[in-house]
Amino acid sequence: MTGAPASAAGGPSGARRSEGPASGGPAPASGRTLAREARDTAPDASGNGPARGDASTPADTRAHAEAAAPSASTAPGDAGSAGTTVAQGATRAPRGGKIAAAAVDQASVWNIANLLTMLRLLLVPAFVMLMLADGGYDPAWRSLAWAAFAVAMITDLFDGHLARTYNLVTDFGKIADPIADKAIMGAALICLSALGDLPWWVTGVILGRELGITLLRFLVIRYGVIPASRGGKLKTLTQGVAVGMYVLALTGWLATLRWWVMAAAVVLTVVTGLDYVKQAIVLRRQGIAERKAALEETEA
Repeated sequence: MTGAPASAAGGPSGARRSEGPASGGPAPASGRTLAREARDTAPDASGNGPARGDASTPADTRAHAEAAAPSASTAPGDAGSAGTTVAQGATRAPRGGKIAAAAVDQASVWNIANLLTMLRLLLVPAFVMLMLADGGYDPAWRSLAWAAFAVAMITDLFDGHLARTYNLVTDFGKIADPIADKAIMGAALICLSALGDLPWWVTGVILGRELGITLLRFLVIRYGVIPASRGGKLKTLTQGVAVGMYVLALTGWLATLRWWVMAAAVVLTVVTGLDYVKQAIVLRRQGIAERKAALEETEA
């Protein structure tokens, strides 16, 4: 009895049926072979050709392609949620950001403008010791005292300019700067009057004006700020020059000249002081009128 061919029994020759017909004619393909051919020849998702190559395509190439493609298990909603989470994480401020910013602001106190102000404050006791050394009449010690006073007055010109130009204005500078100005000028005037070089009434007029205007500024600050005028700046310069000339042990015509410079400083001190009082009164009246008008509008 003739047995069934090996190909019909699913033997080794059955795998070659997809490659060509048998010698006796076309042989029927098995179910596994038909499924493989259908999968190999089916178009891909974009309709541009077979989704897979033939059976000789390397396995590592297919694995690379599958890894590069987005995971099918990720739903569009999940992707959108992930993108939203990433965006929120990118825009959300880090925890402790305000604390770090506050630390930076606090560290900004140690800027060049404030350091110059601190230097002026330290120069005040040094100036007093040099001014009163050896009885206060030694030309050498008076020259050193003048150098300390000159450095203090020069730094007064630069610290405010640096603070405004480079945005170095701090609360410490607002308080310490006027204190340093009054301290060095007051120390010089009191020392000169104590040594008998300058009448006490001159010291009283200058210091009284400076302290009075400072107090007046604080009283009207609720209504506005009194700006520094050109007369006030000229007064400060004249006072510095006059006091500096008195600190030096001058004689002859220079001693006469310093008297006139000090007289000009006293006149400017009084005139600018009265001008500040006038500005304070006007500023207060305007502030009261504006508040009254705002209150009437609110009630209406």
